[in-house]
Amino acid sequence: MFIAIALVALASFAAGFINAMAGGGSFLTLPALIAAGVPPVAANASSTVALFPGQITTGISARDGIAAASKDHRINVPVLAAISLTGGLIGGLLLLVTPESLFNRIIPWLILFATLVFAGGNFLRTDSERFRLSRTGVFVAQGFISIYGGYFGGGIGILMLAGLTLYGLRDIWLMNSLKILLAVLMNAAAVVTFIVAGLVHWELTFVAAIAAIIGGYVGIHASRRLPPIAVKSFVIVIGLVLTVYFFMKA
Repeated sequence: MFIAIALVALASFAAGFINAMAGGGSFLTLPALIAAGVPPVAANASSTVALFPGQITTGISARDGIAAASKDHRINVPVLAAISLTGGLIGGLLLLVTPESLFNRIIPWLILFATLVFAGGNFLRTDSERFRLSRTGVFVAQGFISIYGGYFGGGIGILMLAGLTLYGLRDIWLMNSLKILLAVLMNAAAVVTFIVAGLVHWELTFVAAIAAIIGGYVGIHASRRLPPIAVKSFVIVIGLVLTVYFFMKA
């Protein structure tokens, strides 16, 4: 049991560090919890709950940007917030009804999708003039992203930034702050769902949450010294390695 706790703590510390730098920390906590003996569906739920306190802390730090987004006439924050809460709840409920055997087969595809989204969002440029989202379009896109976020969560930040860019926003500070708020809301709905359903393995989740918070604190300070591209590349390599591993396991 000590080895399992140490593995989860180390992976969660790294996840918090990575989330503070680039995102993608769930790529580490999910497989670590599975390796520690937590069933895949419960591991996904526990990973979401463990990383949630760090997201709240990040959200508090972005309150100025959230306030600015609320004053922007192009952005209907209450509607986007409601969509995120509802979508996160739907995604969480979908996870509850997913059989373990099916989720085992889905995991590698989810990690592969999240890795490709992360890589594309960070290293590829999108010509947003070729395709634009209307206000209704961005609401629909956020709905699908929120359902996916409540179900799995990997890559939701990149997906939301892509949607807001296609909608026509360009202020990255405002967009990133709005993304943080919406991510917190969709994950809040999923977290409540997982806790009520009794899916969370609390002992390992507490360990993961504390380690992730510490890792996030270290990551915030390290972000001033480490080149972001190095951290992003590390996340992508980890995602590809885990994709291959879970495909072979499935």
